[in-house]
Amino acid sequence: MTTNLITGACGFVGKNMVWRLLETTKDQLIIIDNLSVGKHPDTWINLQKTHQSDNICIYSKDGTDRVFFIEEDARETFRSLRLDGSYFKKKFNLNYDRLNDVFHFAAIVGGRAKIDGDPMMVALDLAIDAEFFYWICNNKPERVLYPSSSAAYPIDLQTDDGAIALKESDIDFSKMGEPDMTYGWSKLTGEYLAKIAAKFYGVHITCIRPFSGYGEDQDLTYPIPAIAKRAALKEDPFEVWGTGYQGRDFVHIEDVIDCILLAMNKISDGTAINIGMGRLTTFRDIINVFCKFAGYSPNIKTLLDKPVGVHSRYCDMQFVKNKLNWEAKISLEEGLKRVYDRAIANLDKD
Repeated sequence: MTTNLITGACGFVGKNMVWRLLETTKDQLIIIDNLSVGKHPDTWINLQKTHQSDNICIYSKDGTDRVFFIEEDARETFRSLRLDGSYFKKKFNLNYDRLNDVFHFAAIVGGRAKIDGDPMMVALDLAIDAEFFYWICNNKPERVLYPSSSAAYPIDLQTDDGAIALKESDIDFSKMGEPDMTYGWSKLTGEYLAKIAAKFYGVHITCIRPFSGYGEDQDLTYPIPAIAKRAALKEDPFEVWGTGYQGRDFVHIEDVIDCILLAMNKISDGTAINIGMGRLTTFRDIINVFCKFAGYSPNIKTLLDKPVGVHSRYCDMQFVKNKLNWEAKISLEEGLKRVYDRAIANLDKD
């Protein structure tokens, strides 16, 4: 049986990857999370728990143990694996030759308030990724995913003087621009390490630069579900951080997962690809769509003292279309309707 590792597995992207692999494969999934942000698998995995002790849980599907959870910091996991390559096998009494796919979602994450409000804490991503890359270069899983970020793009290409669609080639390690805060710097460093891992250590590694991913199960600290809830409550006046004319490229999490799995089949040299819709949408646009669903037209109240980040960030998807023959399937309108319907359902529960 194939055995995969997912770090940061209880966060938004991680748990969506867990769900997808449980649905489409028969693989064993070892999942790691320190639950600093994510929620315990008991609350979302919807499988039978067959074992629990200390910081370990095991969950079964169709009578077979499929998910093996360790609640710990990923840095500790990588150090333990370096000291003892049988760490997982001993923890869970597993038998496999080597890990197949490794999805590295562990990171210090949060919305704009975290990125601007505690940049040195976010810089701990450098420590997480250093441990990760050192481990994969010495143990060589079959395939590795490193999620970078659209924050790695130079901020001088994302001003209010004129939005441009960001191309993969706009990041050039021989001619660097300044990325977005410590989060952007850490992810850009990770991309560089991925290139080193592929070139000098022979690691099969894929990098992605996801833009603004969203989905029905995303935490309310992120803008899309938070705006949906406020529209469902018919907030008026409707508060928006900054002017609301800041724009992002919003892409549904199901499309993000689709693109990741396809890219891992076709990219092995650390090349980073965009994942987005290739469409710039302002936060006022998002508010208007949700309020249309809610059937009202509120006044907009701008909160100019709140952190807003760069003015305009969206991607050019031509490279991905040409290399992977891929584009997002879920329209923004359909995806937002799903989020809004979930927000209504949650209000009914309350």
